[in-house]
Amino acid sequence: MESWKIYTKTGDKGETSLIGGKRVPKDHLRIEAYGTVDELNSFVGLIRDHDINSHYKEILLQIQECLFIAESLLAKDETDKIIQLPCLKESDITLLETEIDVMNEELPELTNFILPGGGMAASYAHVARCVCRRAERIIITLSDKMQVQEIIIKYINRLSDYFFVLARKLAQDAGASDIIWKARACE
Repeated sequence: MESWKIYTKTGDKGETSLIGGKRVPKDHLRIEAYGTVDELNSFVGLIRDHDINSHYKEILLQIQECLFIAESLLAKDETDKIIQLPCLKESDITLLETEIDVMNEELPELTNFILPGGGMAASYAHVARCVCRRAERIIITLSDKMQVQEIIIKYINRLSDYFFVLARKLAQDAGASDIIWKARACE
């Protein structure tokens, strides 16, 4: 029995396959979109691997599963009508909104911009927020050129909000306070 190999050599000339088999250049906007979501998913794993509240770990695992769904939807050849993939649901977005609201109840009101930080887990959550926002920008650009399910954009948008609030909550849990950004006066 031959073992499965990670390398296929089919991408050696700068192309890859979408789900459905269509070949595209590796710098195709669709590849950039799902590749950035994959990068985000890896950062979520980094946050989850920290010593944080087990509830957050459970939610982060659910987020990773939703990100995998988003990646597969973004990687699907839009002309392929045969392949059925899992879907994102409004309940996935509602979960994020509920989690945001619960965490916000325990956080001080925010009236200023804050600087990222507050411990390693919180800092990774801030990085995840930034990568999430980059993914959103790329997905929106993709949606101007090709069909993208609106729920993907909505989920990614809400997810960036979630990571911002999670970062603040993880910092608070670690005993750190928000660091308020104070603009310097120009002279």
